[in-house]
Amino acid sequence: MAKFSDLLRPTPAGLYCPPGDFYIDPVRPVERAVITHGHGDHARSGHGAVLATAETLAIMAARWGEGFAGATQSARYGEIIRHKDVEVWLAPAGHILGSAQCLLRWQGMTMAVSGDYKRRRDPTCLPFEPVACDVFVTEATFGLPVFRHPPDGEEIQKLLKSLRQFPERTHLVGAYALGKAQRLICLLREAGYDDTIYIHGAVANLNALYERHGVSLGSLAPATTDKRDKLPGKIVIAPPSAIADRWARRFSDPLPAMASGWMRVRARARQRHVELPLILSDHADWDELTGTIAELAPREVWITHGNEEALLRWSQLNGIAARALELVGYGEEEGES
Repeated sequence: MAKFSDLLRPTPAGLYCPPGDFYIDPVRPVERAVITHGHGDHARSGHGAVLATAETLAIMAARWGEGFAGATQSARYGEIIRHKDVEVWLAPAGHILGSAQCLLRWQGMTMAVSGDYKRRRDPTCLPFEPVACDVFVTEATFGLPVFRHPPDGEEIQKLLKSLRQFPERTHLVGAYALGKAQRLICLLREAGYDDTIYIHGAVANLNALYERHGVSLGSLAPATTDKRDKLPGKIVIAPPSAIADRWARRFSDPLPAMASGWMRVRARARQRHVELPLILSDHADWDELTGTIAELAPREVWITHGNEEALLRWSQLNGIAARALELVGYGEEEGES
């Protein structure tokens, strides 16, 4: 009788499906890869062939050029593709634009590889879709009980309140250029903030890509000028590395903020000299991780990366067999580490 490890197994290159002869989010170039989303710790150039959503393929092309893979194939959510003896399909993961879980079915077994995901609403992408499975392969970036993200609206109101309190200061918000920046903009718009939002150049191209895929971001402008005391009382969004860089000195008494799940850890905020920590994450928190496992009730849980031990123990205490894969090459998102 076939074992789960016959369908999917960890290797130094990433998760490998032997009967289909392909990898999921491999960390090095391979002949065939399924890519769950466009963040750099999951999507890499140089593969022979890539299967992903159209949005993820567009993100990869924007980052590495049209020749990022030998061949590409886009798949719609729910579209079943048979490769050799394995049925493969993608389901929304709720992480960023185009993000997907990879579902595999073979010899009566179904396995769901979550990639990165979250369960709360995101105006920039489709919500996570629970799919019944025998094995759920999950991340655990915030896999500790201390990580319970507050409602997004509360964090946005913190930013807007600070704008009212300090109208003479430029609010310089560090946010990862892919996914977090666009979500932050949309949440501000939903909260009624209609002013122009100023953008670092590293964010601009991805904003344009999101808008081409139907995500409206409102009035944006480049945050570039030689004028001193620029943009008092305005919001500027930039990659996290930029808010502590010389680039930030051009603004009017800049108030450094950071949008990240890691802002729950005060030492991280202090280390980055962040005055206004905003706990906004594109990853599931502890309650979302455990709630998802409880909802799916799989026979086994495999944990790819992150804070594995606590989630491993929680699964075992709840009668679910679990194992930590300890995959290398994944982890904290670029710009959030």
